[in-house]
Amino acid sequence: MRAVIDTNVFISGIHWTGDSEKILFMWCDKKFELISSIKIIEEITESLKNFKIPLSIEDIYMWEKMILENSLLVEPEEKIEIVKDDSDDNKFVEAAIAGKADYIITQDNHLLKIKEFRGIKILTPKQFLDILKKDS
Repeated sequence: MRAVIDTNVFISGIHWTGDSEKILFMWCDKKFELISSIKIIEEITESLKNFKIPLSIEDIYMWEKMILENSLLVEPEEKIEIVKDDSDDNKFVEAAIAGKADYIITQDNHLLKIKEFRGIKILTPKQFLDILKKDS
C-alpha cells in the first residue's frame, strides 16, 4: 500500500497526538510506503520552520532526512490541474500519480472534496487509519 501524506498531516502529527500522529507512527513501522517529492519535502520543512510552535532546526532537518531516507522519492512528469481552489495542492496529486499511490492522506478540504482521482482515494487521517486496521 502506497500513500502521499499532505503537509498538514505531518505538522499535526509532529506537534499533537491523534490520528495524524498515529499515521506517522504507522509509516515509521512500515505499515505503508510513503510517496514523496522534493516539492512536498520543501513545503514540509518550510512549514515546520515557520510554524507557530517552534521546532529546533536540528529537529526540522531530522524530519527532512527521515522523509528522504524512508520514502519513495518521485519526480512527477505530469502536470495536474485538478485542485482548482488551491493550485499549490496539485503537487500531492502529481506525486501520487508518479508514485502509483493508492491514497492521499490530508486534512485539506480542497483535496478532500475531490474524493478520488484516477483511482487514488483522497482520505482524512481517520479514514486511512480505518483502512489500515482492516488490512492488519
